Amino acid sequence: MTVYSVNLGLGWASSGVEYAQKYRAESFRRKGIPAKFIFSDLILGNNIEDLTKNMGFEDDQIIWLYNFFTDIKIAPSDFSLTQLLQDLSMNKRTVAGVDKVSSNEVAYNLPQEHLSIRVRLHDPAKKTIDQVTYLNDGKISKRDFYSYTKYASEYYSADSQAVLREFYNEDGSVAYVEHLDGDKEIFEFPDNQVFYSKNDLYREMIRRLHLTKNDLILMDREDEQDNLTNGQIIFENHGPAKIVVIIHADHYDKHYTNKHHILWNNFYEYQFTHAENVASFVTATQVQKELFQRQEEEYYHVEPRIDCIPVGCLEKLTRPEKSRKPYSLITASRLASEKHVDWIVKAVIEAKKEVPELNLDIYGEGSKRDLLQKIITEKNAEDYIHLMGQKNLDKVYCNYSAYIAASTSEGFGLSLLEAVGSGLPMIGYDVPYGNPTFIDDSENGYLISYNEEWSEQEKIAKLRDAIVAMFTKADLKQFEQHSYEIAEPYLLENIADKWQKLVGDLTDD
Repeated sequence: MTVYSVNLGLGWASSGVEYAQKYRAESFRRKGIPAKFIFSDLILGNNIEDLTKNMGFEDDQIIWLYNFFTDIKIAPSDFSLTQLLQDLSMNKRTVAGVDKVSSNEVAYNLPQEHLSIRVRLHDPAKKTIDQVTYLNDGKISKRDFYSYTKYASEYYSADSQAVLREFYNEDGSVAYVEHLDGDKEIFEFPDNQVFYSKNDLYREMIRRLHLTKNDLILMDREDEQDNLTNGQIIFENHGPAKIVVIIHADHYDKHYTNKHHILWNNFYEYQFTHAENVASFVTATQVQKELFQRQEEEYYHVEPRIDCIPVGCLEKLTRPEKSRKPYSLITASRLASEKHVDWIVKAVIEAKKEVPELNLDIYGEGSKRDLLQKIITEKNAEDYIHLMGQKNLDKVYCNYSAYIAASTSEGFGLSLLEAVGSGLPMIGYDVPYGNPTFIDDSENGYLISYNEEWSEQEKIAKLRDAIVAMFTKADLKQFEQHSYEIAEPYLLENIADKWQKLVGDLTDD
């Protein structure tokens, strides 16, 4: 029996979907449930192992589409620079010089061959490598990718466009070749087997998993625009294995929904309209479960199985070792437009007029960082509003007095869970689904009324008023205690029990 979780890709600053998988992996380990995590994006900027290890996955849990058809394992990049130089017979070639390109990249210049070999060091101290780029007369011609061995090569045309990739076996033989022609991809194998699209290759991977009735497929992220429709592929090829659909976001659009018709979220529409093939839909909050259940009955007259299992969990409740910093706010999220961190910044600037000691630290990275810095600088707020970057916050939340969020929709809100797990009083809008789950108005914080028709100024004013109330009226100790009470059910053991029950129910049929 194996539980397969399906995703597309991940990065250094991963989304809530990847963090949900991370926490699920912890639950499965706690209960001894065999688990694999499938990623289908082409990930060559880094060794995928760097990214999966960063999220806490074990190497043998990872299935990556592009190396699935090889015998190379998911493993760290520990191929040595010494071995590379030996493989390239550099001691027999005329090297005019070695230039330091950056802190982790060096270039071996071979002018007689019109060649420069740029080596990217994975760990400069250990002199291990992960990429080697070949430039002929200054133009890229080839790039090799390494973990414990060379696992792929990418070849380029005269205009520096990737035209071909080779993926290797441990012995250096070619496992298969990917031919590139614009948006077209053809995958050719040595046995003359050919797959004319990434979808076809993905379908073959699913077939070779040899799924059984005791296996589960958890659909986390199903579709990649224009390239991969793995949701439909799995629905058509899961065999006796059961499908579980994880609902990570708001599942419908209320603006285009009436008593006769509902507009589902595009990411879930296929799954919802093929509910007969789904063993369970899993929501992260009870509120969303109850709403989705009503909608399925109202619009389709069906009663699918729907389970509520939070996407996050806590190893333990975190209590401060010293006094919390007074008048301090923390927020943590991707710095993206939908998170509205700029509203928080503007609200703090206004609240500062009534709470002079107020300060705010913003954790996370994203496309809106420059905009936020611009607002902070223009308002001369650098002394009390700080962009802190991407950091592990496990022991950071409890240093602060309160947490604030301005997102207008959260399927769950992992940062909200982490904040209450550190006993933080909370501020957020009364919007689906995370804030009402973690904020009991006037008991552990302020759940602010919200109307999307309000002007931005009105929305910011609501945040400002809540901030002022938090630091002038609230009993912060009482709020802190209630946050810990809210967090208690989300301890790892409790969430692991829920997963164990669901897996048992669906595999014991």
